[in-house]
Amino acid sequence: MTSLDPTLNQEKLTQSSQVAHKHEEEDNRMLGFIIFLLSESVIFLSFFAGYIVYKTTAVDWLPPGVSGLEIREPAINTVILVSSSFVIYIAERFLHKENLWGFRIFWLLTMVMGSYFLYGQAVEWQGLEFGFTSGVFGGIFYLLTGFHGLHVLTGVLLQAIMLIRSFLPNNYAGGQFGVESTSLFWHFVDVIWIVLFILIYVWQ
Repeated sequence: MTSLDPTLNQEKLTQSSQVAHKHEEEDNRMLGFIIFLLSESVIFLSFFAGYIVYKTTAVDWLPPGVSGLEIREPAINTVILVSSSFVIYIAERFLHKENLWGFRIFWLLTMVMGSYFLYGQAVEWQGLEFGFTSGVFGGIFYLLTGFHGLHVLTGVLLQAIMLIRSFLPNNYAGGQFGVESTSLFWHFVDVIWIVLFILIYVWQ
């Protein structure tokens, strides 16, 4: 009959306690991050509500000489940005399978797609016939698209940090909160843009 080593049992209990504590910390951090995204949602929703109110009540909605917005290029940018949500999901799957190079390739592709969206938005701004001070529409248009663009830029920068950290030895031994929260933020940015695209470009 074998006797159990009390020291070994104590080590196992300590390791189990550490793992449980680590999971609890990750859950708390993710909950805090979700609350942050909800607060951001409130800001965007207030902007959306203001846009709808002004559009439905303003007498001269569009700036003088402007009949509408070109939708083709923004639609292409929208497809690219929304598709990047699927790409970053694939990157996460590779990381869960501990395939770091698969993660890095698809994570980098997500960054490229986000950067292309920002480039497309900059090109669109340069070609517009109105500015920020061109009536209510001009102000709201640049406020909404610019505020969202700032979030896209933030997402790309966060992705760059996560990509660099993936080259650090044992970086994910303590969990994948950074990657998971960055990915969640990216999905949030994509959903917000879909609403923006419908309000600004489809509903003209």
